[in-house]
Amino acid sequence: MVFHGKWYDEVALGERFGTSLTVTETHLVLGSGMFGDFNPLHTNEEHGKRSRFGSRILHGPFTSALVSASVGMYFGGTAIAYLEHTCRFKAPVRAGDTLTTTWTIVEKRDKPKHRGGLAVLKGICKNRGGEVVVEADGKILVMNRAER
Repeated sequence: MVFHGKWYDEVALGERFGTSLTVTETHLVLGSGMFGDFNPLHTNEEHGKRSRFGSRILHGPFTSALVSASVGMYFGGTAIAYLEHTCRFKAPVRAGDTLTTTWTIVEKRDKPKHRGGLAVLKGICKNRGGEVVVEADGKILVMNRAER
C-alpha cells in the first residue's frame, strides 16, 4: 500500500500538522560525518561544557532537516517540489531533547500551470520544556488530486 499525503486541493488555511522526535547521541555523531563539520561544539564534550551552551549541540543543518521532515511526510507522493525553507535558530538542541514541530498552512496560491498550488507554511519547533528552538518558513508546490 502506498500512502499519499495531502493533495493541494485538500489542504485548508490554518491546517496544522507535525511530528515529535527525540535527538540522540547518534544524531550528533552522524551530523559531523554527513556535513564534514567537526567543530568542537558538536564533537568535544569538554569544549561544549565550557561553551555558552554548557554541552555539545546538534548542527544547525541537521536541526533544520528534522524540522522540515514532517513537511515531506505530510505531502508524501503529492509534492512537486519543496521550494523554500528558512530556519531561525532560537535555542540550542542537545542529545536527549525531544523536539515537537508544528507546521501551519498560512497561505495557498493556486498554480494552474503546475496543476496544483503553492502551500506557504510557518513552523515552530519546541523542546520538551516548551522552549522554542526553531522558527521556520517553507513553501511547497503540491499537486491537485484531480491532476494525478
